Amino acid sequence: MTKRRPAVVVLAAGRGSRYRGPGHKLEQPLDHAPGADTVLARTLRHAIATQLRVVVVTTTALAPSVHRLIAARDVVTLSDRDAQGRPQPIGMGHSIVAGVGATGDADGWLILPADMPLVQPATILAVAAGLERYPVCYAQYRGIQGHPVGFGTELYSELMALQGDEGARRIVARYAAQPIEVDDPGVHVDVDTVEDLARLRA
Repeated sequence: MTKRRPAVVVLAAGRGSRYRGPGHKLEQPLDHAPGADTVLARTLRHAIATQLRVVVVTTTALAPSVHRLIAARDVVTLSDRDAQGRPQPIGMGHSIVAGVGATGDADGWLILPADMPLVQPATILAVAAGLERYPVCYAQYRGIQGHPVGFGTELYSELMALQGDEGARRIVARYAAQPIEVDDPGVHVDVDTVEDLARLRA
């Protein structure tokens, strides 16, 4: 039996409104060395290292940064405005729908926020392997839930029904998602604020 090959859907379309520093949080370097990876670049490098298909859902403003690392066919750019020029709603639900919709032929999906640069490739692969046994599973470190969260193909319709800022927590709760214990504290580490970034650089 061949192993499932889920797609890694990297969510990079948030406004990053809690980050009060200059620029977008995803474009900040992780250290002060010349040529250092940005938050976004490190997250993508770890996802790419799994050799699973990686699809990035992003905004017009961040798309150039994504294109430097990901093939154009695997970048889903959400428009900032609709045909009438009104601001488009941006939320986790919209991003998940866009990413899953672009990879409808995948053997499941691993949802990974782009602001989690410490999640290791082995962790992503462990959750991918979990989808061999469970319809929904997630990385867990020392008993606490983290990312990525994996969804089997049977959840396609429910994922595609998400809206607005509604993440997939409701689906995770309904299907008694299974933890995949990993030795990776990075499953809990995201960059939301200037202080978060300073801790990573320390």
